Amino acid sequence: MSMHANGTILVATGEGLHVVDGDGAVRVDELAGREVRSLAADGEGWWALVEGRELWRSADGRRWSAAAPVPKRQKATCLAATPGGLLVGTARAHLLRLGPEGLAPVPGFDDAEGRDAWYTPWGAPADVRSISAGAGDAVYVNVHVGGVLRSTDGGDAWRPTLDIEHDVHQVLALPARAGLVLVAAADGFGLSEDGGETWRWENEGLHAHYCRAVALAGDTVLLSASTGHGGRRATVYRRRLDGGERFERCREGLPELFADNVDTGCLAVRGRMAVIGAEDGTVFVSVDAGERWTAVAKGLAPVRAVALG
Repeated sequence: MSMHANGTILVATGEGLHVVDGDGAVRVDELAGREVRSLAADGEGWWALVEGRELWRSADGRRWSAAAPVPKRQKATCLAATPGGLLVGTARAHLLRLGPEGLAPVPGFDDAEGRDAWYTPWGAPADVRSISAGAGDAVYVNVHVGGVLRSTDGGDAWRPTLDIEHDVHQVLALPARAGLVLVAAADGFGLSEDGGETWRWENEGLHAHYCRAVALAGDTVLLSASTGHGGRRATVYRRRLDGGERFERCREGLPELFADNVDTGCLAVRGRMAVIGAEDGTVFVSVDAGERWTAVAKGLAPVRAVALG
């Protein structure tokens, strides 16, 4: 399957970065042997987090160079391009913004309401797990475990949008659909149509409600689900966003069950094209919003993130 007509697929792994095209997965030499944790595209190219310590940049996805170090005593976990600039989330739930002088803290995030209640089940401090830009100046940041926070003023002020006990693993907002926010959480699939003011939970058809990743391919929701954090009985579902239909398992071309969770950042879309990166190093692509899938790479290191551009 040639990818040239549909875009570029980047696959971040625990041992480097790969570009997938009609010839399979091609290794990016500059990052060979290094963990690439998160990927983001903007209008001018790509960004990547390397070993939690460095921000890298590429115009074409194939040639990469270091762009900025992560400040000392910080470990970067995720990133996203927003209208207000590139945002980077960190361990211990801080937020950085890329400016002319490099990555600098976003002070307003440290003052967010409810911060004292953020936690993890294993007792460590909470981390920023995902970031997504919505319509206008809206930006949503998912803290694990700390819910989803929203800023509408470029990051000066942040406010919580749902109960942190829903245990959100990914937040997804859509710049072209004002007010729409989706989440994958331990409580299942959450949906808001008013920018996070109110939420509803729609889990009909799922065999289990523990969800790690969510994407929207056209008008089709793609969602990963399993029976728990260990990834038992993990699979991917699809459903029309509107219409109240049940979720249906994506079967054609995918394994009956994945060996582990399809994790946050490991499910990406561009139009009706979708890509899954699995823990066992297999990459699957669909060109019809998840109806049929094809394995386009196998035997890579564990996948940490995928992106389409």
